[in-house]
Amino acid sequence: IHFLGVTYTLPVGVGQPAAQFTLLIDTGTWNSWVGADKKYKQTSTSHSTRKQVNVTYGSGSFSGTEFQDQVSLGGELVIKNQSIGVASKATGFQGVDGILGIGPVDLTEGTVSGTPNVPTVTNNLFTQKTIPTQSIGISFNPTTESGTMNGEMTFGNTDSSRFTGSITYVPITKTSPASMYWGIDQTLSYGQGSQLLQSSGIVDTGTTLLLIATDAFQAYQQATGATMDQTTGLLTVTEDQLASMESLFFQIGSTTFEFTANAQIWPRALNSTLGGEAGKIYLIVSDLGSNSGQGLDFINGFAFLQRFYSVYDTTNSRVGIANTQFTDATTN
Repeated sequence: IHFLGVTYTLPVGVGQPAAQFTLLIDTGTWNSWVGADKKYKQTSTSHSTRKQVNVTYGSGSFSGTEFQDQVSLGGELVIKNQSIGVASKATGFQGVDGILGIGPVDLTEGTVSGTPNVPTVTNNLFTQKTIPTQSIGISFNPTTESGTMNGEMTFGNTDSSRFTGSITYVPITKTSPASMYWGIDQTLSYGQGSQLLQSSGIVDTGTTLLLIATDAFQAYQQATGATMDQTTGLLTVTEDQLASMESLFFQIGSTTFEFTANAQIWPRALNSTLGGEAGKIYLIVSDLGSNSGQGLDFINGFAFLQRFYSVYDTTNSRVGIANTQFTDATTN
């Protein structure tokens, strides 16, 4: 998995012989598609279903035609007759060719004309007996350099070398709309005594920041003393404020995960990727845009996931989180 500053991507082969596409890894959507940058060319394994595909995201959209084709992940996992969208129009996807969607299959409902639900790559790997269970383990590492290969996806299993201790599993939340995604219940606190949020939300590799409900965000801003930067829309703190910042604590199931002050800042070496200034300290906690109580009150994006190992288990309808050797890193 490659880190491109504000996204994580995976090289994915499509067709036979395979053409390589750079796809954004997104647990917040099912639909896998190509054609935003590099164009799709039919090969001997390509078959057009002639069905239209339309998907809108928080920061972009695509429309096109559904194909079934051979897809290879990492050069080793090969999927026959995988449904993929081929974009005729795509907006908001500069620098990538499309998306590898690994969200729950229910998210496909209504995206392909005349089709209730479409099997995901994980579904097909399982039904084609390539993997023993419908699960994905994801490891991201904190980094200070764009373009590095510093992540790993494990289909059908977990990689014990990528986490420490045990994995805490929690069931998919029953609260809608978070329940439609990889949704969990969690309690978020700043320091030892200030609870910011006790609610439902989602874990999402396709989101850059840690987004929390507006009321929780305002309490966090007050607690840290941070100020809003008008250029980036992010909170900033001084060196002195950073030195006195406390950890965030995420209670997920029976485990409390510590998110250190260093984890709460954007890597300073990568400020330019967010349109920021060199030397400034930007916080990765941002405003979701609505008050708590909406049924989706936080998004734990990859800025959170870089410090933990995460598991997306369709077979058992659960999400797993574990500490890693990078949980307490000070590289940012």
